[in-house]
Amino acid sequence: MNKTLLSMSTAAVLLTACSGELKLREDNIDEIVNAMTLEEKAQLIIGVGMPGLPVDQPVIGASDAGKVPGAAGFTATIERLGIPAIALCDGPAGLRISPTREGDEQTYYCTHFPIGTLLASTWNTELVKQVGVAMGNEVLEYGGDVLLAPAVNIHRNPLCGRNFEYYSEDPVVTGKIAGAYIDGIQSNGVGTSIKHFAFNSQETNRMNNNALIDVRTMREIYLKGFEIAIKESKPWTVMSSYNYFNGTYTSESYDLLTNVLRNEWGYKGTVMTDWFGGADGAAQVAAGNDMLQPGRQTQYNDIVNGVKEGSLTTEEVDLCCKRILNLVVQSPTFKGYKYSNKPDLKAHADVTRQSATEGMVLLENNGALPMKNVKNIAVFGNAAYAWIAGGTGSGDVNRAYTVNLIEGLKNAGYEPNETLKTSYEKWAEEENTRNTEINAERRKNWLPDLLPSERAATLLPMYSLAKHSLRVS
Repeated sequence: MNKTLLSMSTAAVLLTACSGELKLREDNIDEIVNAMTLEEKAQLIIGVGMPGLPVDQPVIGASDAGKVPGAAGFTATIERLGIPAIALCDGPAGLRISPTREGDEQTYYCTHFPIGTLLASTWNTELVKQVGVAMGNEVLEYGGDVLLAPAVNIHRNPLCGRNFEYYSEDPVVTGKIAGAYIDGIQSNGVGTSIKHFAFNSQETNRMNNNALIDVRTMREIYLKGFEIAIKESKPWTVMSSYNYFNGTYTSESYDLLTNVLRNEWGYKGTVMTDWFGGADGAAQVAAGNDMLQPGRQTQYNDIVNGVKEGSLTTEEVDLCCKRILNLVVQSPTFKGYKYSNKPDLKAHADVTRQSATEGMVLLENNGALPMKNVKNIAVFGNAAYAWIAGGTGSGDVNRAYTVNLIEGLKNAGYEPNETLKTSYEKWAEEENTRNTEINAERRKNWLPDLLPSERAATLLPMYSLAKHSLRVS
């Protein structure tokens, strides 16, 4: 009797799949994966590519950029099974999307919240959670599903180009602040992606650095912040890093992504690569790296050929697909949330001002502050004029306005020295011109002629050939 019922049930699933009526629900993920072709599974795993990429084009599907223009990436749409694309958006200091859209007069600005180091300097997890709540609301109301943040690598190298978005040299401070940030964002029903897992301590030649780390150092310093935040706050996704770890790319490390992250820490969510991270798509899937962003033809081929040739099992591919679909069904997109495109930016500016103020640390005051009966002041230092409001690259935010230091002082009633201002601004202009020329020459020499110049900065890391080992202690 039981065998008869099982046969009837199996036949019903197959009939439904063949008729095109099987659609993704929260409770039928296993059925959906069983109904997918190998090609559909590979497409789901690799994403949909990046629009305009001159090499290694995506396999199939559109970027779904019409939903959230400027999003960093999307998962694949598989219409016949009711699988929608979800939007993955930068970044650690706030939602990074395009502020303007073709044929649309509205602007879609976001709030540039304080950088990670400043938030950690507050030592105030409740305040950081409030920042997360506001940030997550912008993700939700602009149609995003996952914010690619927080970034929690340890401040090891003072020259690391992403230290601004990391929190601290202290793993406990890092873990607790990251956990509060995650809790705040995910309270909106959108996801986070804790990154870069792990040992991403410098940006120079970042895809070819080999971090050589002993077990005690790894456990006590470089993994502890991740462990605290992941266990206590359960981010929807984890992003693997670019670098090698003891000779293996982190995105291809079964020991790191499966033994430590899943088996030891009990993590149940989805693991995705950093954009263009790793080399071997089949090895990444086998290691437990579920999603390969933004998606390349070589990765698609690695997965499909790996299964056909026996180097990759169907079970390994299916497990990645199930984890991705578990992410999809949590998302606002899958649940049909009607986003407004109108978050309360004014209220969020107040949160930003409060958190930024509390993160300022005065090391010593010999009676100079607060200034009394002072109007004319001289402001020294390049950074007072060559202003960087927050991060750069994926850590930047398209914001409506920035009040720089000089403007802020004027708004407070002070009169900065104009001669100094003119001198510094002239210097900054000359330096920017010189650096632009230097970088253009470097790109011309380093990149193959087939790459258009406008894509050089994005693709440069992919063409670094040397592998360097960095011993960490």
